[in-house]
Amino acid sequence: MAAGYAQDGPVERPGRLMSAEVLEQPAVFRRVLQDGTPRIREVAAVIAARDPRFALLCARGTSDHAALYAKYLLEIRRGLPCGMASMSTTTAYGARPDLTGVLFVAVSQWGGSPDLVASTWAAREAGAITLAVTNNPDSSLAAVSEFHIDVLAGPERALPATKSYSASLLSLYLFVAALGGGERGDHDEGPALALLPELAERIVARRDEVRTLAARYRFAERLVVTSRGYGYPTAQETALKLMETCYLPALSFSGADLLHGPLAMIGDTSAVVAIVPDGKGGEALRPALDRLRGRGADLLVVGPEAEAARGSAGFVLPTGGVPERLQPILEILPMHLLTYELALARGHDPDVPRAMAKTPESR
Repeated sequence: MAAGYAQDGPVERPGRLMSAEVLEQPAVFRRVLQDGTPRIREVAAVIAARDPRFALLCARGTSDHAALYAKYLLEIRRGLPCGMASMSTTTAYGARPDLTGVLFVAVSQWGGSPDLVASTWAAREAGAITLAVTNNPDSSLAAVSEFHIDVLAGPERALPATKSYSASLLSLYLFVAALGGGERGDHDEGPALALLPELAERIVARRDEVRTLAARYRFAERLVVTSRGYGYPTAQETALKLMETCYLPALSFSGADLLHGPLAMIGDTSAVVAIVPDGKGGEALRPALDRLRGRGADLLVVGPEAEAARGSAGFVLPTGGVPERLQPILEILPMHLLTYELALARGHDPDVPRAMAKTPESR
């Protein structure tokens, strides 16, 4: 095992827990596909029969980015209008909108945040079909929801959520795929799903490569992360991980939003990470990538080989045979490794970031 990656034993090293959980993700994918699929299909069938007219996604932190991924899936694949719930409208202002026929999906690692539980209960009382997607079937959120999907990530001991995030992505993908309907050109993606654990193993095995990339940013004062389409939630989650484990100011932007003003802060000393999907999202991101290169930014590209070769540095994702809508499940893996390695390089322990709790109790 490469230096810096701890294994089980008496020696406690910084990042030991996060390291183990990052490397566990291929096994988690296998578990979700083998053991979680029947229950997910069962829940989806019952909800589809009730024909929801709209969907509201509700989450905080890392789970908020998983919920955003579900929003893209529901709108693109199922044509279901979606919104992101603002919990304070219910918990702070007491709003009670009519949610009859609305699918309310609450995503949470542990399912214990009081505002998330209260918002989900209020939505159920207002007529919504409530679904909790958590890593804790015994949580308060699961208890107040009509339906529950366990993402089966197993106990997560490091404070930064890694395997529970990617397991949530995969579980939400399976749920949306099982809802029925489908976009034009939709097809059986069983072979691509079956590839995910093997591809994930190939990615997390490239630890030395990522360690070299992390060395570029050891003394960085700020990072910008950008993407488009299905890759945008990955950009947001990457920025969050950089902030919470490396204490590094990180801003995430859609490539489109980046061109509407924030590009002005980018110069030849700026560090930018671009998550480039292999598909329509990557095509839509190209104008922003061209502008970033034109401004001399230090551009790390994570994506297909042709795009990665055009950056200042690159990490080639093995996305051949994987549809764009499944790629976020793989995209986040090198970002987990990057934040782990960068935290260590900057002298921090990513297992226990300062000022961070596993389940913040926001209200």
